Amino acid sequence: MLAIIPARGGSKGLPEKNIKPLLGKPLIAYTIEAAKKSKYITKIFVSTDCEKIAETAIKHGAECPHLRPEHLASDTALSIDTYKYVINKLNTESEKKVDEFVVLQPTSPLRNSTDIDNAVSMFFEKQADSVISYTPESHPISWHKHLDEENRFVDIFQEELKNRQDYKVSYYPNGAIYIFKSSIIEQNKYYTENSFAYILDKNKSIDIDTIDDFEYAEFLLKRMKSN
Repeated sequence: MLAIIPARGGSKGLPEKNIKPLLGKPLIAYTIEAAKKSKYITKIFVSTDCEKIAETAIKHGAECPHLRPEHLASDTALSIDTYKYVINKLNTESEKKVDEFVVLQPTSPLRNSTDIDNAVSMFFEKQADSVISYTPESHPISWHKHLDEENRFVDIFQEELKNRQDYKVSYYPNGAIYIFKSSIIEQNKYYTENSFAYILDKNKSIDIDTIDDFEYAEFLLKRMKSN
């Protein structure tokens, strides 16, 4: 199975985060290494607009034969358009068509090869259109509120007050693992009635966007290494 690792160079929250050293290793290397250890993944393709990221990815065992075009490298570019671009490019360069693929964001360094393989196994066993990693919310979704410009509550859920344990558990996408049939991506969809969640532990679900996220990932990795 193909793994796509999307790694744009222009991060505003944490500059050059995808190649920032995390315990002595570039952040993106953790995801490449997890993909290399997967029993399902046979090709690892990094999509980037940055020469330094491309060089780092190749050094750690991924393919990056060309840079992403400018229209897919802006802040407004959609991830799904990048996936379609990569799939179409690979399909034109090879006789073997890409029917399904995994997306692994480099900002999830604690997701490992076992998580990837378990999610891919679910994808095949359920003959799914997509499997996406999710994490349980700490608090009920109905506790979340929208505020107006004066910090007044708006869109309040009209629901009787309950203790937290009496609410249904809700889940959020953590960005660590996405598995898709190419056909649903061509339809501009991530979800169908045949989509499933792969539940990932909260400590593995960190998605690095800021220096605080980075330092927390560092702490978690150190703790994992010491156990």
